[in-house]
Amino acid sequence: MTVSPLPTPADDPGAALRGRPVLVTGASGFLGRHLVRRLQRVGAEVHGLTRPDAPARSGVVTWHRADLGDADAVRAVVREVRPAAIVHLASQVRGDRDGDLAVSMLEANTRAAVTVMTAAREEPGARVVLAGSIEEPRTDEPPVSPYAAAKAAATGFARLFHAQDDLPVTVLRIAMVYGPDQPDVRKLVPHVCTALARGHAPSVGSGTRGVDWVYVEDVAEALVFAAVRPDAPGRVLDVGSGRAATIAEVVAELADLAGHRGPLGLGAREDRRDEHVHLADPEPAAEVLGWRARTPLRDGLARTLAWYRDHTQDAAAG
Repeated sequence: MTVSPLPTPADDPGAALRGRPVLVTGASGFLGRHLVRRLQRVGAEVHGLTRPDAPARSGVVTWHRADLGDADAVRAVVREVRPAAIVHLASQVRGDRDGDLAVSMLEANTRAAVTVMTAAREEPGARVVLAGSIEEPRTDEPPVSPYAAAKAAATGFARLFHAQDDLPVTVLRIAMVYGPDQPDVRKLVPHVCTALARGHAPSVGSGTRGVDWVYVEDVAEALVFAAVRPDAPGRVLDVGSGRAATIAEVVAELADLAGHRGPLGLGAREDRRDEHVHLADPEPAAEVLGWRARTPLRDGLARTLAWYRDHTQDAAAG
């Protein structure tokens, strides 16, 4: 399997962050790790915010500890770092429709974002980029889950802080991110890649739902662009391809890349109820950020599968 290299833009707007401090919440997560590497490539001074009880971390990131529910602790970190930009990725992602999740989603996805924005208001000039969700409602229709409702509430507060306090905040409503080094094998792509790497059939639902898939490196690029583009503050922008590929199509594509000719496991699990197709509108992000998803789905899946093959074999050998 031949994997084409990632394209590199000739003129990288992220270079505006060279030598400047950038604070990333959720820096140790899937998207956070890719963003950190992207920021390091442009020469930013990267600071990560982690929980007080998180394991000690090393490396080129300067780590700070604070509970995102503790406004004073977050404010102290922001005062210490004095960031040019804060990229808030820390989140609790649950697509379940269970109303019992409302409180935990509110705490993890709304209150935490408000805490970060409140601290940023006290640091003149600090840009804020929030990772929103493509599932946030756009019309009078209700949110599809407590997670979507909490993300929509965070976006509402971002609009409020921008309008009333002139906070330079941008919300990116991100579609379904996939790519190498995604540890949660409950997610479709890592589950399928891991199963295929082990020579097993995956176990998925009917596969009929369409999803807007966006490669993780492209999303990291969008986050950096949102932190530097002059017209980004105050905007809520979709980050996705604007095209749907069904789960069955993605599973079949991965199986083809892996040379798997056996069962695909479609229908082995029940579908989640009340699923909808959520497509990004890529034009506003193209206009404001100069950003579009650049990685074709097959190329991104090939890179992802190659990573899981290497690391699944390494784990098995160990």
